[in-house]
Amino acid sequence: MGYADPNQVGSGLRQRLYSRAFIVGGIDKPEDRIVYLVLDTQSGDTAVRHGILEGLNELGPEYGVYGKDNVAVTGTHSHSGPGAWLNYLLPQITSKGFEKQSYRAIVDGALLSIQRAHESLAPGFLSVAETRIQDANTNRSPYAYLANPEEERAKYDHDVDKTMTMLKFQRAADGRDIGVLTWYPVHGTSMLGNNTLISGDNKGVAAVLFEKDIRSTDEGSADFVAGFSQANVGDTSPNVLGAYCEDGSGDKCNFEDSTCGGRSQLCHGRGPMFRQKDQGASSCYEIGRRQYAGAKDLYHSMASTGVKLNGPVRSLHTYRDFSNFTIQHPNGSYVKTCPAALGYSFAAGTTDGPGAFDFKQNDTGSPDANPIWAVVRNFLREPSETQKACHAPKPILLDVGETERPYLWTPNIVDVQLLRIGKFLIIVSPGEATTMAGRRWREAVSRSASSLTLSSNGNDDPPIVVLGGPANSYTHYIATEEEYGTQRYEGASTLYGPHTLNAYINATTSLIPYLHSSDPLRIHPPPGPDPPIHTNISLNFNSKVRFDRSPFFKKFGQVLKDVEPVYHRGETVHTTFVGANPRNNLRLEGTFVSVEHLSQGNWVRVRDDSDWDLVYRWRRTSTVLGTSEVGVEWEIPSGENEDVKQGLYRVRYFGDKKVFGKGEVEAFEGVSGVFGIE
Repeated sequence: MGYADPNQVGSGLRQRLYSRAFIVGGIDKPEDRIVYLVLDTQSGDTAVRHGILEGLNELGPEYGVYGKDNVAVTGTHSHSGPGAWLNYLLPQITSKGFEKQSYRAIVDGALLSIQRAHESLAPGFLSVAETRIQDANTNRSPYAYLANPEEERAKYDHDVDKTMTMLKFQRAADGRDIGVLTWYPVHGTSMLGNNTLISGDNKGVAAVLFEKDIRSTDEGSADFVAGFSQANVGDTSPNVLGAYCEDGSGDKCNFEDSTCGGRSQLCHGRGPMFRQKDQGASSCYEIGRRQYAGAKDLYHSMASTGVKLNGPVRSLHTYRDFSNFTIQHPNGSYVKTCPAALGYSFAAGTTDGPGAFDFKQNDTGSPDANPIWAVVRNFLREPSETQKACHAPKPILLDVGETERPYLWTPNIVDVQLLRIGKFLIIVSPGEATTMAGRRWREAVSRSASSLTLSSNGNDDPPIVVLGGPANSYTHYIATEEEYGTQRYEGASTLYGPHTLNAYINATTSLIPYLHSSDPLRIHPPPGPDPPIHTNISLNFNSKVRFDRSPFFKKFGQVLKDVEPVYHRGETVHTTFVGANPRNNLRLEGTFVSVEHLSQGNWVRVRDDSDWDLVYRWRRTSTVLGTSEVGVEWEIPSGENEDVKQGLYRVRYFGDKKVFGKGEVEAFEGVSGVFGIE
């Protein structure tokens, strides 16, 4: 999904999306395993996880060790992926419902990645280390962050976490590294709201750069996998130059509410390459490159800085109903959560993607709030006085947790999951925790885990705690109570009221004894109430592909605009073909386009649509006639890149047409003219 804009409709690929699976199991007790999935999606999802678990069950008894407790489904939080696959109604609205093709592609890809990880299981070593990446994230809500206690803020050098944590996987048989899994918080919002090309955003860039690098060395295996997982991402941004008014003034946006002249629409964050008018592509690549560079330096230092992990592998998962979850507050009183609701500032958006109309952040129900929106709110469902009091000081715009027409708009039942590898603990968060919320959550888990035997030799080593998400579902944001009080976007999007963070901390820390290494029976917590699955009742208003036709006197795959005879490094190759709708065949595990190099008389593929510099664009030229065009752009690297040599090249397009009158899908290809690179 993109920026919840119904006009942001996909038109092609900047980069193919992937599922990356990591499995860790005990040598002595191989049934003790965890699966950590990193999907190039906006988040995990209730229905997607349900589909993955169903699929694992259908794979047979060999996969019986994988289930609800030990499978974590996280998303990189890219805002430039396909939509219409999430379980609840609210995120479906701007994607015109629920499209099973999108859903199945994600589920099937995740299952395939788990199968490949399972089939490659082998004895090996795990090590963990940390580094700091200073220039790849910033805080987009510093006004809210400053609401946290001064003495708490004084413990940290920055208002976002700069630490990247890396887990390295090394095969014992030959000493080769087979993967890394990292955690670092930065929003997947480098690609802007006017972008319509699918990509994994900055973390997708980092992962592909790292994989291609290490696979080409003697250190890494040929199938080396790099997962760049999110952390406490809630108030972070990749737009590291700050937020400015795009009204010609060059002024910074208002600090308190991120407006320009009282409106949020002209306030935009700026990435490092913001002057490039390319829908954020250059900034996206640069922020991804910075994460890759930091991860690579850390990777090469782990021989001396890495800490070996040993000890038991444990996992737990349960569901909690956060529509009314009573906990003890840190001040000793008893408080409770509320049915999910979103505040006015939710509709204001953020500096990464401003909202519409006249909403603004830092809105606690001031008199200037447009009364029309109260009417709109009440048309959906007027919140009760109890609901208003529970969420105060949030002025409720959408009472989503109590709206069940035609089905639930957002979750009330949340996932609670913890994974353990010796002294390494992973909090699997279903929401976007802000910087300070994540810090408090990690510290609470660390304190609670201090009583565990964290290593196989019985030493009380301090735990290493990371937070990964948004995972398993999507419960929007998790702000601190103080940040909630400012009612900027993150607080307004904290679904279950001001005590949401403390509820998550309570639900998590209370279950830590189930991870104890001396538990011979492997007792699990009660499963809790199952969330609803809407895959078979969800609405879908996306039109189906009826048929494809080629224009008169043309054929599918025919070149409409051919390449130039010669190009130089730094230039862009353009070519256009008679095309067909890509939804006829998503070409999973394949490619829509490629670049081929003539080498010793044979055409050898050197680029496909997983490469950032090869862009695939599809455009419907006539809905009535069913005609379309495919444009291909290859941005030839400007440096002396060794895989782009002088010589002869061509572009190949792989398409699939739905035959008029038959409904059958038939494959075809198109090939450009030959061009030289000098």
